[in-house]
Amino acid sequence: MRLRRERPPIRVERGERLLADAVAAEGHLGGTRDALYLVRARGGGALGLEETIRIPWEEVQAADWDQDSSTLHVTEVGSWGEVRPDHHFTIEAPGLLLELVRERVTASVVLQRHVPIAGRRGVRVIARRAPSGDQPVQWIYEYDEGVDPADPAVQEAAARALEAAQADVGLG
Repeated sequence: MRLRRERPPIRVERGERLLADAVAAEGHLGGTRDALYLVRARGGGALGLEETIRIPWEEVQAADWDQDSSTLHVTEVGSWGEVRPDHHFTIEAPGLLLELVRERVTASVVLQRHVPIAGRRGVRVIARRAPSGDQPVQWIYEYDEGVDPADPAVQEAAARALEAAQADVGLG
């Protein structure tokens, strides 16, 4: 006899299918081919109101799992100097969700290259793409600690690194 699993409370966009999910102390998480979904109670959950956040895989900056605390920490891509949205979820039984997160985030990275500017410090040029391929490749800079993105020499080095990276993947 096969037991039916209760359907997760995650509504995904049309054309997407939930591939893995997990219950967290803070809500529910799920992943499709295209995005990570986070469902949380709003306003303390007293009225049963829920908020669903959809984060496309190419917009996930980092996803770190702490096994000791059973915590998944997800940081979204952001702009330099601005606070990046981040999310913490305590998950006792992550199931296949962690594997899906690792696989989808890794698959979204087309290229990642570090270019030294001052000693070992520099800029990382990263190209990310949507799994569906229906969006253009996104190019992102990440600056090492102590590197000033407003410095004209840094801007010039970053622009040259971007040109070279785009040429290497046939987009320059």
